Amino acid sequence: MEVYIGGLPGAQVADYRFLTTWIVDAPIEPVWDVVYAIERWPEWWPGVRSVAELSHGEGNGEGSVYRHVWRSKIPYAVRFEVTVTSVRPPNLIAASAEGGLAGTGTFRLFEGPLGTAVTYDWAVRTTKAWMNAIAPVARPLFAWNHHAVMKQGGAGLASALGVALVAQASG
Repeated sequence: MEVYIGGLPGAQVADYRFLTTWIVDAPIEPVWDVVYAIERWPEWWPGVRSVAELSHGEGNGEGSVYRHVWRSKIPYAVRFEVTVTSVRPPNLIAASAEGGLAGTGTFRLFEGPLGTAVTYDWAVRTTKAWMNAIAPVARPLFAWNHHAVMKQGGAGLASALGVALVAQASG
């Protein structure tokens, strides 16, 4: 995790970068189908409270915009909109986020001897003044919360597929 506190004079911005890996005992195609169905994430990912499609992009989903509400261990819901910027089935979904969090997120899928590895690279900054103000001391809590959400996601993905979660890591 990289964290940067800085920004314009008189303003603070907290940047975070997380990389999560899930390995599930399933071929890439069904894993892709579950991950690609963004509006259905709340069905299997406990930290995702809601996803609403605001506009549908191109046939493959590029340009689609979704409103997300996430909540985990910290009793605060984070709301942001995501615009899908790149889709390459069955290996890549990239998006940009704006709202309570702003930045980029990229899912990459790889098929291997243990099943399918799913990586998620989340590079964001907090945009709420109160979150930026407490970031110097709350950074470990925010990171812990992110890792808890991602752990739930790995278990939920495996459950949705009816397979084993072979391994997961988040850093």
